[in-house]
Amino acid sequence: MQIIMHTGVHYTEQDRLNKALLRNKGALSERGVAVPGPGSYRKLVRDTLNAMNKGPAAPRARDVLLDVILDDTPADRVILSDPNFFRTPGTAVQKGELYPASPVRMKYMANLFPEDELEIFIGLRNPATLVPILHNVAMDNSDAAFWGGRTAHDLRWSEMIAAIRQSVPHIPITFWCFEDLPLIWSQIVREMAGMEHHEAINGAHDLLSTIMSKEGMQRFLSYLEGHPDLTEMQVRRVIAAFMDKFALDDEIEEEIDMPGWTEELVDDLTDQYDEDVWAIQRMPGVTMIAP
Repeated sequence: MQIIMHTGVHYTEQDRLNKALLRNKGALSERGVAVPGPGSYRKLVRDTLNAMNKGPAAPRARDVLLDVILDDTPADRVILSDPNFFRTPGTAVQKGELYPASPVRMKYMANLFPEDELEIFIGLRNPATLVPILHNVAMDNSDAAFWGGRTAHDLRWSEMIAAIRQSVPHIPITFWCFEDLPLIWSQIVREMAGMEHHEAINGAHDLLSTIMSKEGMQRFLSYLEGHPDLTEMQVRRVIAAFMDKFALDDEIEEEIDMPGWTEELVDDLTDQYDEDVWAIQRMPGVTMIAP
């Protein structure tokens, strides 16, 4: 069984992406790809992982989980999406580390499915815009608990990805940047579903419709209809052009509300994020979906 784990992160349109996959559920089922509803597995898997903190899973845990998740649906590839695979938003940052529980959680998943082909799909986001949100929802956002003596400059996704790779080196990781989502939305859906790049999907522009004016969206769809032979790269250039003219400022501009954070610090963190993404791309076993 191929098990695709969409692991968030939080606040990267993870549920909207899962809904796009569910819109293609029927067609994917015919190809042996199962997209179960999140209500059928999220709590079950989460409870199982939490229980493994106290001891190993039962010998038949894997079969029991898949029986419940698939509900007799034949499949050789299943897509599981849960932004809480690595724990909740309230514990996403602890002592200056991003998702410190992620290596252990993935080790537990590997132990649950030892003979299956697991893959991690994950969207990352600029810490300059994400950390203020996570700080606001943290279970304990005191300096000692949240920062642990570290600073914003110590928050690097490469640290988290490297820790996961060390924990489960046999599990490949595919990642993308939240900031690129409008341009690569359809490719992410296809990659998770195991589809070819040229294949049509439902909901290819779900996200775009939320950040572009109604007039702009109508013109964009009309343009695509009049140019059916555009390649994926050409479509991305068209999206970029229409966003430049019709994007809704309120939907794409992000307000950063973090005590003590200056515009200079945000710029520094953004530059560091760009460098960090470049470092992640060079890691073995890691693939980036980029515009």
